[in-house]
Amino acid sequence: MNDGSTAGYLILLLPLLLLAFLVFSNTRRRRQLEEFQASIGVGDEVVTTAGIFGTIVAIDSGIAHLEVAKGVVIRIDRRAIGMRAADRPEPKA
Repeated sequence: MNDGSTAGYLILLLPLLLLAFLVFSNTRRRRQLEEFQASIGVGDEVVTTAGIFGTIVAIDSGIAHLEVAKGVVIRIDRRAIGMRAADRPEPKA
């Protein structure tokens, strides 16, 4: 086997490895998000993917009722909840 064919295999193999890594990490991230969204419940303080903070007051199948201010409840798709408010990273000063 000469160096030219080894380099050729390497050129073909590296993009495939990169693609496999990207697919694996995306699948893992999606699974973690689905598990989180299934674990949320009434009383949890959450942040939506749009950045809205609120407390879950009710959940109906795929719809979450989020209290964003005293007496103000909005309905959002459960999949729009991105994280718990306590898990949010602190902004840098």
